[in-house]
Amino acid sequence: MTIALSQPGTKPGRPFFSSGPCPKRPGWTPEIFRTALLGRSHRSPAGQAKLEQAIETTRDVLGVPASHRIAIVPASDTGAVEMALWSLLGPRGVDILAWDAFGESWAQDAEALKLGDLRILRAPPGAIADLAATRPDRDIVFTWNGTSTGARVPDADWIAADRQGLTICDATSAVFAQKLDWAKLDAVTFSWQKCLGGEAGHGMLVLGPRAVERLESYRPPWPLPKIFRLTEKGKLDEALFKGWTINTPSMLCVEDYLDALAWAQSLGGLDALIARANANARTIGAWVETSDWIGFLVKDPAIRSNTSLCLTLTEPEVASLPAAEQKAVVDELLAILEEAEVAYDIGAYRLSPPGLRIWCGPTVEARDLTKLTAWLDYAYGLAR
Repeated sequence: MTIALSQPGTKPGRPFFSSGPCPKRPGWTPEIFRTALLGRSHRSPAGQAKLEQAIETTRDVLGVPASHRIAIVPASDTGAVEMALWSLLGPRGVDILAWDAFGESWAQDAEALKLGDLRILRAPPGAIADLAATRPDRDIVFTWNGTSTGARVPDADWIAADRQGLTICDATSAVFAQKLDWAKLDAVTFSWQKCLGGEAGHGMLVLGPRAVERLESYRPPWPLPKIFRLTEKGKLDEALFKGWTINTPSMLCVEDYLDALAWAQSLGGLDALIARANANARTIGAWVETSDWIGFLVKDPAIRSNTSLCLTLTEPEVASLPAAEQKAVVDELLAILEEAEVAYDIGAYRLSPPGLRIWCGPTVEARDLTKLTAWLDYAYGLAR
């Protein structure tokens, strides 16, 4: 066995490997809030400037084309996805791709809207849906990177450039760590608390020209709550995409997001962030290759995430146990790590097979992951 019998001599410098909210950037301190616009209105010129800065710096770091509009919206990535679904779906048939818990959530929402022509293309944990089964004349809703299973689309080549339908993409655990093909994506959503380790509660909605055209030419048959409304008198509400948010944002969280964006720029932007995430994923991958008790839930490297790495127990004596007993082993392992202040919150998603989920986004340090793996071997030995 590759389990360790003695306790490792060093611990990760930061024991934070949660998949959301994710670790803050290296070097983060509360001192960044010195410049936060606290006790001031977000509608003031200074507040508007902060919000516009967050939008335009996001555009700069991600390389979002000028043709696409960016808005800060309520309720994190979930709110942004719901806004897109409720506002855009209806005039065409819809394909929902569901291979993780969040894709299933979007499928349930689409069913609740009672769409007339809805197909749900599912895949079991560790796989992705049949991308070739989608059709360019239909709207497509999908999660670029499945946070709960660690499976992602390899690219956007499967999306037709001359499609008639819209693509609505939940990219929350992919953006800032993977390359998105903006020309193939009509509506993209994400939140601040994933790859850049920002504070939770705020979502981002990126709309391409085709999504804007849909908004201005189609009115859903269901009533839209105020926080979902993107149009005013049949036209896109342009103010939303200049920082005039629907509801009151936390200026504390805005300052934290601006700090994270500035850190990303200081590294060299998106390419540097992707390189960090890839290096982190390779660190875990190298350890898994030498292990005889843990393996990837996603077997195919081409569709394996570089941010939310999901692992399952593979030692035959343990892997053959009922799920509840496997989970008991994992729970004991997690308790050992938490008590030693080595790692927090790295258990598998509650609806996924028993195992581990280790966040490897760009705010994580590879050297901390190396130290973590030694502790994982040790903790598993004790738990087993």
